[in-house]
Amino acid sequence: MKILHNDQLSINTQVVKSLIKEQFPEYKNLPVREFDSTGTVNSIFRLGKNYYIRLPKLKEYADSIVKEYNLLLYLSEKITIEIPQPIKLGKPNNLYPLHWAIYNWIKGEPYDNNRITNFQIIISELSDFIKELHAISIIEDAPKAGRKPLLELDGITVEALNASREEIKYTKAVKIWEIIVNTPIWNNKTVWIHADLLKSNILIRNNHISAIIDFGSAGVGDPAFDIIPAWTVFDSKNRNIFRKKLDVDDTLWHRACAYALHQAALIIPYYRKSNPVFVKSAIDTINEIIIDYNSI
Repeated sequence: MKILHNDQLSINTQVVKSLIKEQFPEYKNLPVREFDSTGTVNSIFRLGKNYYIRLPKLKEYADSIVKEYNLLLYLSEKITIEIPQPIKLGKPNNLYPLHWAIYNWIKGEPYDNNRITNFQIIISELSDFIKELHAISIIEDAPKAGRKPLLELDGITVEALNASREEIKYTKAVKIWEIIVNTPIWNNKTVWIHADLLKSNILIRNNHISAIIDFGSAGVGDPAFDIIPAWTVFDSKNRNIFRKKLDVDDTLWHRACAYALHQAALIIPYYRKSNPVFVKSAIDTINEIIIDYNSI
């Protein structure tokens, strides 16, 4: 099991098999194996050929699976592109203290620019997903999503940038942050947001997006959080096409960029040793932001 956090729960194949046998015996004869994922919130295990299991790594994520499970039940028939389908919700027991869940397995590979030959298709499909998600009616007691207002994140972001001096163009990144941290907050209606559209959560197959996965951060909030793929996924040329597809104004654009920079800055020092692939993607994101603000 990959250790990403100091107080990470102990989860292995035997624990998962015992959970299945006790709570969902109809699946007890299916093989279970750990799946190597870049995800940081949940441990992932394959269950046979058609399912996978998500188990939160930390006790502080105790409510995340239940929230995601119920949210996907609501969204599953309202989204055109494939998203995970909830199958079973497991309960805590003496082996594992949190809720856990079984979903259907979706074929596809994590987004990789090297696998794409037609970016126009990918941009259109991702934009359509975002517009469709943002247009869904908000239900009562919908979970909130996103992060604190930018100015409240100033201290922790600057601290993370300081801790990332060796990996990034530090002076440039700090100058950019000092400007975009002052972008006005969202003062319009909230919308459904995925809030974690990183490459690892966009599956591709045959030059198309086959699915959007990992709705653990989803809920209602500022649409800026779903504009972040402009820097986490795309290069400068395709970033501008993505922006036009979504008709993003300057304020929304700068706020999304600020949140992308904040998120990337926090990733680098925290996961430096435990998840170098994730850190590389964060460094790439900051480099893309610097390209956009090169004149500063």
